Amino acid sequence: MNDSRVSIQTQDFDLGAETLALRQQDGGVGAVVSFVGTVREASDGEQVSLMELEHYPGMTEAAIEAMIDQALQRFDIRGARVIHRVGPLAAREQIVLVLVSSAHRGEAFQACEFLMDYLKTQAPFWKKEHTPAGAHWVDARVADDAALARWGIDAGNAGA
Repeated sequence: MNDSRVSIQTQDFDLGAETLALRQQDGGVGAVVSFVGTVREASDGEQVSLMELEHYPGMTEAAIEAMIDQALQRFDIRGARVIHRVGPLAAREQIVLVLVSSAHRGEAFQACEFLMDYLKTQAPFWKKEHTPAGAHWVDARVADDAALARWGIDAGNAGA
């Protein structure tokens, strides 16, 4: 656990400890909303035994910091924290944590969803899934671009 807004790490995270740390930073917090993403056991009908995540150090953290700045401008929130794991991760392991604090839950829920939609399309991560058919890089998904578009942001990652 650390006090920065963004952490890219290989080690697992503790949801309870991270939530407590965010709450303790601000006495005006009335709600903390969290999202924990895990490595799926299956993708596109294939069993996934392992996912490898790579990132570009420095650039990835800066991109996520900018996402949090956007969330702070768009929503009435008091704070946010994003932890994203990299390296080899087995199915069912935790991969990402997004925490958002606010005075009231509504804005925190919206900001958390916004940050996840943004992370899925804009954060510079590369994912490789290992399946019985072999390993392959995961392509951008049209559904992820569509999720970001509802916030008025055109990602255009998945192509036409």
